[in-house]
Amino acid sequence: MKQSIRARALELGFDAVGFAPARASAFTRANFSLYLAEGRHGDMDWMATTAHRRADPRAMWPGARSAVVVGLNYGPTDDPMTVLSQPGRGAISAYAQTARDYHDVAKKKLRQLARWMAETFTCEVKLFVDTAPLMEKPLAQQAGVGWQGKHSNLVSRDFGSWLFLGEVLTSLALPPDVPEADHCGTCRKCQDVCPTDAFPAPYQLDARRCIAYLTIEHQGHIPHEFRHAIGNRVFGCDDCLAVCPWNKFAEAAHDLHMQPRPELNAPALANLAALDDAAFRKLFAGSPVKRLGRDRLIRNVLIAIGNSRSTDLAAHAEPHLDDASPLVRAAAVWALAQLLPAPRLAAIAAQRQPQETDNDVQAEWALACNAQVGEDCREPVTNVLEDASDHGRHR
Repeated sequence: MKQSIRARALELGFDAVGFAPARASAFTRANFSLYLAEGRHGDMDWMATTAHRRADPRAMWPGARSAVVVGLNYGPTDDPMTVLSQPGRGAISAYAQTARDYHDVAKKKLRQLARWMAETFTCEVKLFVDTAPLMEKPLAQQAGVGWQGKHSNLVSRDFGSWLFLGEVLTSLALPPDVPEADHCGTCRKCQDVCPTDAFPAPYQLDARRCIAYLTIEHQGHIPHEFRHAIGNRVFGCDDCLAVCPWNKFAEAAHDLHMQPRPELNAPALANLAALDDAAFRKLFAGSPVKRLGRDRLIRNVLIAIGNSRSTDLAAHAEPHLDDASPLVRAAAVWALAQLLPAPRLAAIAAQRQPQETDNDVQAEWALACNAQVGEDCREPVTNVLEDASDHGRHR
């Protein structure tokens, strides 16, 4: 039975398959409780509201006895960090560049697998992709698919850092596979490369400091302390994944749906800054980026423009001072403060600041102009960027 399920999953196009009991370990549950108690989930409130169900698969479905854990390779064709040295272009996380949203691709395959299992073995099944409240990485380690590395993401000996996960919970009692051991050893490359020091200790992540969280999950203004460290990352961050030595065994995705779309590979910041809502939806149709929404993407793009050192890109930031979204207007103020000489910034501020009604945008103007909130921008100062290699790295 187990080998038949494995063979069917591989036949459907999954790259890794493992089996585990449908339960979370006491260690996993305790770690998750501590993560929430320390507030490291930031404003991802859905983690806390689903904590009871998330803590154990059986809390979602008491009839679950086994988990079939599958992995889908999305290995990039190029080094995801190459774009970081191209400040006029935006870095989009490899998982969001794929030809189709992995949720849709994995869910279709999982439905086929689950339906086949139910019909073949007369069992109950429920399928999950990562939008469900299931702690899938610990489950994948129990199933022998990989192990949670020091960056808290899954690492595979066969596919490195590049596996999407999905699960079928079943009422079948299937023999479990041998759990995968930790193979990180003394390596700490993922810890050292993080631009914002988001890892307080090995195997621990503080999402509030993570660029992936800040550019994808965070709803509000990006805190000033992280803006320079974000560099040109406009959606997510692959640094800790990309430097993992186990990627030497990885291979580029063979599923056509998992291969990158050329237009999402290092797009020009100027082009991204010009997107209105309709153009945003068209460009990112079928991509996880679409769920971000146009305003938050433009917020990220303006932070990247501010980090570009390109005064030419200031012309693409200035029109956003009139944007309907305060989130965008505030980021535009910051970007211009990084790029423009003081006299030019003062002239723009004299015209724009008195008309601004949003308190957060007013506060951004005040910081840009070295003034108190509510004062006119009389003596603006523009920031001098440090060398990008030092941003956010507190060694």
